[in-house]
Amino acid sequence: MLHNRAMEPAPLRPAATLVVARGAAAGSGAGVEILALERAPGAGVLPGFVVFPGGTLDAGDRALARRWFGTEEEAARACAVRELAEEASLALTGRGLRAVGDVRGALGAVDAWPPDPAAIPEIARWVAPDILPTRFDARFFAAAAPRGLEPSPDGTEIGRAWWSTPGDLLEAFRRGEAPLAWPTLKTLEALRGCGSVDDVLGLRVEQAPAPGTDRGPPPRAEAGGS
Repeated sequence: MLHNRAMEPAPLRPAATLVVARGAAAGSGAGVEILALERAPGAGVLPGFVVFPGGTLDAGDRALARRWFGTEEEAARACAVRELAEEASLALTGRGLRAVGDVRGALGAVDAWPPDPAAIPEIARWVAPDILPTRFDARFFAAAAPRGLEPSPDGTEIGRAWWSTPGDLLEAFRRGEAPLAWPTLKTLEALRGCGSVDDVLGLRVEQAPAPGTDRGPPPRAEAGGS
C-alpha cells in the first residue's frame, strides 16, 4: 500500500543488512554463494520473503558498537552483526565467521573477538521513498564466510537458512517461489556478477527507484565507518 502524498512522510527507521558471501562450489559455474534466509509465515515484517540477515537498529546497538568497535557511530554495523547472530546463530568475529549454535554463544564469541570494521564494508544504502507507509533507511554491509559453516535459523522470525548462488535465488524469484523485496532483488542482480568474495566486499550497489516510486538515490555508501 502506498502512502497518501498529502500526508507527512512516515518516519525513517534506521536498519542494517548483512550480505554474507562464500566461494561457490567447484563446478557450479557461479562465483559466490550467499547466505539466504526465509522469513517465517508469522514474522511481523515480510512473512515468507527471502532476505539477507538484518533488521532495525535496537536501543542496545550503540552499546554494542562501543564494545565491539569503540564508537557509537558504528551502531549500524553492530546491528548487522547482532542480527546475523540472532537470526542464524553465526558469529562474525575477528577470527572469522563461526557457527556457534545459539544466539548467546554467538554474541559471546563476538564479545571475545570483535571484528575489524574494515572487514565489514558498506556496499549499499537503501532509503524507502516517501510514499510508503513503513520506511527504512537500510545500510547494507558485506562479510566473508568460509565453506563448511551451516546456519541455524531462530525458528521464530526465520524459518529456513541456506547457502545459494545469486542466480539460483533470482531464478526462484522469477518462478514465483521466492518473494524478494526490491532492495534484495537489485542487490542479488549485482551479486550475480561477482566472481569472488573479494568482488562482493568491493561491491557498490546504487539505489534504483522501484516501479511506481520517484525518490532519488540516497548518499553514496562509503568504504569506511558507518
